[in-house]
Amino acid sequence: MSGYTLALDQGSQSSRALVYSADGELLAMAQQPVATFRTAGSRVEQRPEELVTSLREVIADVARQVDVTLLTRAGLATQRSSVVCWNKLSGKALSPVLSWQDRRAADWLRQFAPQELRVRELTGLPLSPHYGVSKLRWCLDNLAEVKHCASIGELAAGPLASYLVYQLLAEHPLLVDPANASRTLLYDFTTLDWSDELARLFGVPLSVLPATTSSLSTYGTLDVAGHAVPFALLTGDQSAALYGFGAARSDTVYANLGTGAFLQRPSGSVPATAPGLLASVVYTDSGTREYVLEGTVNGAGSALNTIAVELQLEAKWMRQQLPLWLETIDEPPLFLNGVSGLGSPWWIAGFQSQFVGEAEPAERIVAVLESIVFMLQANLEVSVSTAGPAERWLVTGGLGKIAGLCQKLADLSGLEVVCPVESEASAQGVAYLLCGSRRFQDCNDASVYRPAMNPKLATRYERWQYAMAEVINNCHS
Repeated sequence: MSGYTLALDQGSQSSRALVYSADGELLAMAQQPVATFRTAGSRVEQRPEELVTSLREVIADVARQVDVTLLTRAGLATQRSSVVCWNKLSGKALSPVLSWQDRRAADWLRQFAPQELRVRELTGLPLSPHYGVSKLRWCLDNLAEVKHCASIGELAAGPLASYLVYQLLAEHPLLVDPANASRTLLYDFTTLDWSDELARLFGVPLSVLPATTSSLSTYGTLDVAGHAVPFALLTGDQSAALYGFGAARSDTVYANLGTGAFLQRPSGSVPATAPGLLASVVYTDSGTREYVLEGTVNGAGSALNTIAVELQLEAKWMRQQLPLWLETIDEPPLFLNGVSGLGSPWWIAGFQSQFVGEAEPAERIVAVLESIVFMLQANLEVSVSTAGPAERWLVTGGLGKIAGLCQKLADLSGLEVVCPVESEASAQGVAYLLCGSRRFQDCNDASVYRPAMNPKLATRYERWQYAMAEVINNCHS
């Protein structure tokens, strides 16, 4: 393809715009931080208007860096399980963005436990408050403006992705892609459409949801400094990250380590299942559909930040000390990590985080990092039963730049860990899916961590597994 590609990435911590040439060269980049608000323990929100404004600002920024008339296509990756409600006539937001980390409606969702197997059969997902349906019902039940707009037929509600394209594109489409729609517990991931059965079960009217379409589709046009750019791709951030370095490989475990940590193993054109893991649709077009087995570690960067605040450690200083702490602290305590809820393969929304053993603040931070490694390893072990052994990890995201963490992952798993220098995996995945440049398939510029014998780490992992099992049994008793 000729011309430039504009790749947008709207995440929990920032919005980014990147422009790539037809052969995959990065030509321009802009980033804008966004705020997240945590209240009442399980409530995690963002301001919808701020997310839209941040995207417009980064688009304007890169437009000043390149010739916009050469932009020929654009796409967006965003947080999959976050939802928002808005007036589909005026565009006014009627709710905050309820983050994927938000668990406010966990109690309401428990009533559907008898139907969990059927929900998983249709969606590939467990019954979890992290997904959109319980948040949407909370808005329908608790927000006066949402109730009013629903009563007069003016309500639009659904994944954050659909709200963003409605606001950004000239046509104000009411559309959503499979990767984002499938994180609502209302989407049948085999028929690739909303499920009447699930809508009736949860009491969410299909009329308020955006229409479903393919990942690669005709969404509308994006104004970039007066130039109308065809917008052709909408997907989730983790789904895009899978393609950040070319076509997905079955011998590779993909891990994107950011606010949360997400493990993906490609399963091809049909979904695969493994106990406690997700079966996710990651990409579709007119003739293709691709699925993955997926594991979710909710407390990755968010856990590190949460414990740093509790320990009264300044974030920048802490991150500067991490390499030394990881190198010199070889007997940290254990951390049972339930920050933002315990994800796969356990799925306990109200799991209480705790340290096992007394320790100094630095030792506790190392324990938090090891807990991320331990949970990734636990998910990998479950995936092997279905997907078979893997040959390597491909690790992206901010935490993937921590060498000591990556070495521990290599040592514990016995697999090579490859960490590309280019860490913008989600944006790069958007660009690859839009233009297919061979440049994105090159991982030569990467840090490679080869496994070494680490018996102390292996012993701590065994102790951690035992401690987790004991607490989880108590949760279920």
